[in-house]
Amino acid sequence: MSQYITEHICALDAMKKYPKELFYKGNLTLLKRPKVAIVGSRRLSNYTREFTYILAKALVQRGVCIVSGAAMGVDAVAHMGAGAENTIAVVANGLDIRYPVINTTLIASIEEEGLVLSQFNDGFRATSWSFVVRNELVVALGDILIVTEAELDSGSMRSVEFALRMGKEIYVLPHRLGESAGTNRLLQEGKAKCITDIDAFVSRFGDATNVKIEKDDFFYFCQSSPTFDETLDKFGDKVYEAELEGHITIHNGIVRLN
Repeated sequence: MSQYITEHICALDAMKKYPKELFYKGNLTLLKRPKVAIVGSRRLSNYTREFTYILAKALVQRGVCIVSGAAMGVDAVAHMGAGAENTIAVVANGLDIRYPVINTTLIASIEEEGLVLSQFNDGFRATSWSFVVRNELVVALGDILIVTEAELDSGSMRSVEFALRMGKEIYVLPHRLGESAGTNRLLQEGKAKCITDIDAFVSRFGDATNVKIEKDDFFYFCQSSPTFDETLDKFGDKVYEAELEGHITIHNGIVRLN
């Protein structure tokens, strides 16, 4: 039996209409993390598959949670690159249904370790309009939107329309002429920025860390390489505890995650 979220989620105020009900299975604390929405083609190229996976994994190493729509193609690869415990899947059906069937195992793992969201009651089966509703929620949750591959007349381009209306930054992967016409058009029209260096792009979210440290307010604060005095003022003795445990290093008055 799915439960519904009662607390207000500020990010969803950007939607045309705040969801009347929002059902979930999984870990609601993921909603408090920095989030990036990744969407794209269901029939993706091998190039897109490789770099969507690399991009999602690199973002997660900076403490980012990946949001996508649990569909075939780019969505599934983004969820897998993030790992179930670092991803939010938004679906277009009731949470008692795992759709598409090919992603049943993936969705089940996200229910257990990550977070699955839906605006639809149990028993509701996906329709063409519910996918549009799903797409708006995906975009609203992400701090930015990344479209790794898309054709001109596609659901991903509808997601772009939502992002533009919400004032979200849009990023795309570079593609050759004749491929991913949708993302190439976005670049041509100046509506999106191109990710030409993944390491440089993800560095905006802080340094990579493999330390098994709780992803809390302290973690995200330290991701921005604050001064020791700023960190001490905000978190007190936790700074010294984290240093002793090897989670952070303090050098020249700057705090960095290890």
